[in-house]
Amino acid sequence: MKMITQLQEAWKLPDLRKRMTFMLWGFLVFVIGRHIPLHQVDSAALERMLGGGTSENLFSLLNMFSGGALKQFSLFALGVMPYINASIMMQLVSVAVPSVKKLAQEGEHGRKVMSAWTRWLTVALAFGQGFGLVQMLRSAGALQATFGATVGIVITVAAATMFLLWLGEQITEKGIGNGVSLIIFIGIMVAMPSELARTFELARQGATSWTGVALLLTIFTLTIMGVIFIQKGERQIHVQYAKRVVGTRMMGGASTFLPMKVNQAGVMPIIFAMSVATFPATILTFITTDAQWVINLRNFVDTYLNPSGGRWGWPMLISLSLYFLLVVLFTFFYTAVTYDPADVSNNLKKWGGQIKGIRAGAETTRYIDRVLTRITFAGALFLGVLAILPTIVPLVTKVYTFGLVGGTSLLIVIGVAMETMQQIEAHLLMRHYKGFIN
Repeated sequence: MKMITQLQEAWKLPDLRKRMTFMLWGFLVFVIGRHIPLHQVDSAALERMLGGGTSENLFSLLNMFSGGALKQFSLFALGVMPYINASIMMQLVSVAVPSVKKLAQEGEHGRKVMSAWTRWLTVALAFGQGFGLVQMLRSAGALQATFGATVGIVITVAAATMFLLWLGEQITEKGIGNGVSLIIFIGIMVAMPSELARTFELARQGATSWTGVALLLTIFTLTIMGVIFIQKGERQIHVQYAKRVVGTRMMGGASTFLPMKVNQAGVMPIIFAMSVATFPATILTFITTDAQWVINLRNFVDTYLNPSGGRWGWPMLISLSLYFLLVVLFTFFYTAVTYDPADVSNNLKKWGGQIKGIRAGAETTRYIDRVLTRITFAGALFLGVLAILPTIVPLVTKVYTFGLVGGTSLLIVIGVAMETMQQIEAHLLMRHYKGFIN
């Protein structure tokens, strides 16, 4: 009741109500677009590509980022995946190439240039991924299209991706929260009511046990609590700033904290690990020959390298262990790429800050790196467990109709929801209302 009251108070604010209304209209546009079909596809073949269950593979990952539009092969079949790939690539390039890194640090001008490059790269990736998607559908027998129809489909899905990018930017500017993240969020959440209804209906009919449903809901609740705990978890390092004279004023002398998040890498390690784990199977889809060595290779990949599920046994244990290890390694890799202890140490030294009991310079860098490694290890283990939950939970509960237990989907949903609620809270606090979180 307190939550409903606070939402009512937020809706009474004209500016906040206008932003929330614009965000809802943006959601409506996205939901309508994901139901506009592009071409007739074989639903059974497409279902096989997507895994056919609640487990994740490369195609189910693409389907998630498109908000389920890939499963229907609709207008937004690519979703915002090309933009996400372009953003990741630009982020990695800005770390690896000194000139690009310097440009990214040039304030507003650098941000605009990097944003323009990201958009152009998104266009190129949208055309490339659109063509690749059509070829995958054709090789799997899910799509029959002439050359002219193929060109038309590629142009359409690429244009739709750029429209979604524009819509996301409009939601960011005129609505609440990050527009692109919210589009992914609503695409995941729009399937949740039907999955819950199907699950309870199967339980009512006796096809699924109520014990399994209860266990599923318990695991789902505990997983949400764990994700929130880790997402909000951080290590606070005490920093003391020395006093210094600037002009005629005395500056500094303050005591503050340097926050270091437990999950510094976010959802990226799971996406990277899924892409790498499913890469061999993706390559094999382009090989149409029925040679015996190809058949044997496909069987080996499906048995020992596919983290998407199967039966209990050594093959599943091996594939899940490799997937878990990939998530852990990519967590350390992405954290090392995005968080540089040397830069943090230099900035502290530049502004007269010093960690209590630690000398400025190289010793501070080593201390930050040591702390970062320890908390990243905890975050990596958590992400690894979260990544394999979509495969393990259905086998334990015997419920295969609910896919929002762990994995990339749940991490994105909770992260975006927390970020959006914090922005709403900031608007409320500015107008002397109590917030949702504190």
